[in-house]
Amino acid sequence: MPTSDGHTRQRRMARCLFASLLVLAGTAQAAHISVQLDGVDGVLRDAALAGLEINQYGTRDVTAAQAHRLYERAADQVRSSLEPYGYYRVEVTGELKEQAGDYIAVLHVATGDPVRVGALDIKLDGDADGQRAVQKAISAFVPAKGQPLDHAAYERSKATLQAALFGSGYLDAELVSHQVEVNRSAGTADIHLAWKVGQRYRLGGTEFEGGQFPDAFMQRYIPWHEGDFYTQEQLLSFQQRLIDADYFSIAQVQPDAEKAHDGIVPIKVMLAPAKRTIYTGGLFIGTDTGPGVRGGVERRWVNRRGHKLKIETIVAQRLTTVGAQYQIPLAGPHNHSLNFGATYRDEDTDTSTSKTLGLAATDSAMWHAWTRTLGLKFLTGDFDVANIQGHTTLLYPEASIARKSADDPIFVRRGWSMTFATRVGQKGLVSDTSFAQITADAKWIRGIGEHSRFIARGSLGATRVDDFDKLPPELRFFAGGDRSIRGYAFQTVGPPLPDALVPVALARCADHPNMDCKDLIIGGKNLIVGSAEYEYYFKPNWGIATFVDTGDAFTTINDYRQKIGVGFGARWRSPVGMVRVDLGFPVHDSENHGVELHVVIGPDL
Repeated sequence: MPTSDGHTRQRRMARCLFASLLVLAGTAQAAHISVQLDGVDGVLRDAALAGLEINQYGTRDVTAAQAHRLYERAADQVRSSLEPYGYYRVEVTGELKEQAGDYIAVLHVATGDPVRVGALDIKLDGDADGQRAVQKAISAFVPAKGQPLDHAAYERSKATLQAALFGSGYLDAELVSHQVEVNRSAGTADIHLAWKVGQRYRLGGTEFEGGQFPDAFMQRYIPWHEGDFYTQEQLLSFQQRLIDADYFSIAQVQPDAEKAHDGIVPIKVMLAPAKRTIYTGGLFIGTDTGPGVRGGVERRWVNRRGHKLKIETIVAQRLTTVGAQYQIPLAGPHNHSLNFGATYRDEDTDTSTSKTLGLAATDSAMWHAWTRTLGLKFLTGDFDVANIQGHTTLLYPEASIARKSADDPIFVRRGWSMTFATRVGQKGLVSDTSFAQITADAKWIRGIGEHSRFIARGSLGATRVDDFDKLPPELRFFAGGDRSIRGYAFQTVGPPLPDALVPVALARCADHPNMDCKDLIIGGKNLIVGSAEYEYYFKPNWGIATFVDTGDAFTTINDYRQKIGVGFGARWRSPVGMVRVDLGFPVHDSENHGVELHVVIGPDL
């Protein structure tokens, strides 16, 4: 007779055998399940599939019971997934098919019309709705009345309005009520939002940490007066000024909300010094200058008063320059500074050569978002234009205003730049002639779709001068070249040498065989140049371009002879900046034929 221990062992063996049979049976019945969905496309289809529990079992075994449970839940899951997009009356039909031992959940989705916003009620206490940023956020709130209910857009709009309140100085603003009432039968949704705004804060004192300059010097960059209303725009402007000063590797400006009291919020500035001395150098190529090398050294700050020193030299096939500039920042909130510079320039183009020394003292500052510069310049040297030698010495004041705006300094899709300048010289003890000159340059860039840009630019200039022969090439107007009329070589468009001087020029050519006697262009008193360009980027960093450039440099309006250059090129957003390679062709010009290669490396603006 078996013992009790024997009975126990037999029961254990039976249970193990039974469990093994169950496992084997389950394995034999195991299958896979997939989903077949129709009736929706794009974002709605992606949302529906993402919400289906079935998709979590794509690579897992399921039993028949599991497959049926997953299918039974699928309709509700699809309906829930589409509600955030405004579809509250979704109908889902289908069937669970068994095919070759596996299961396919077939789902047919009929979304119906989306629920639309019937009422949008936004309440703010106090005067917050009178602030421009807040008004803009309310006006742009989506979904607006009559639009399909989109919960993602609704959440983004709430966050944008909250940020606008904070950015306008309402640091205690709190959303106290937010309701979306959906009426499925009517197909409408009413949105009710209410903010408790609180008081509007004013700007308190500014605390600097981590910088290398005393607080008294740093005050010059603060664009507000203590006690002004707080705005995020002011803080961003302050931070940008610190970045533009080029003294710091880190510049963070933020309100010290923990210390805010009685409607006053102090500002905290975290700074870290940048590398004090910068050495630069490299190779470059430009069709106007030829291949060359550049190098320089910059002392970002010479002393605790923030003085700057920069020395730079360029040695190229057609251009050699050596320049030094010393900058002295002045007190005040407008980036006010004095600048002193000296430049030696040796340039050799197809139409002229010059060796000049220039000295300059300028005063620059911000003026209504423009950079205005007032200065006194001294220029002296020898030059040769159209093989006619000259010498000049000029002392003249100069004034200019410049401004640029760009959404991205590396690759502009929405931006522009403008520069206006005037200079006046009076013949006397120093200057060899009297003259007056004005110039204007502009550039406009707009993105078209996701892959294209349109670029327009123009230049104007006008001069009155007593003795044109005393104007050096730098103050004469020429057209042609990379940034002028492509299709023509650099500075080869302009008034020709007067007939009376042609024999003199040709005689010098006979004595100096290396001189270029083809382009006897002396330059003009006036300039009109315009350009239109279209770029298409077939890859993020590669594109093609087509362009038309036109204009002329001339002495009087009767001498104006319009030149037109057209062409195409390639664009490369390289690690060192935008690279532009163009082929330009002159149009309807009996004296100029062929093609000109133009290469430019540098920023858009």
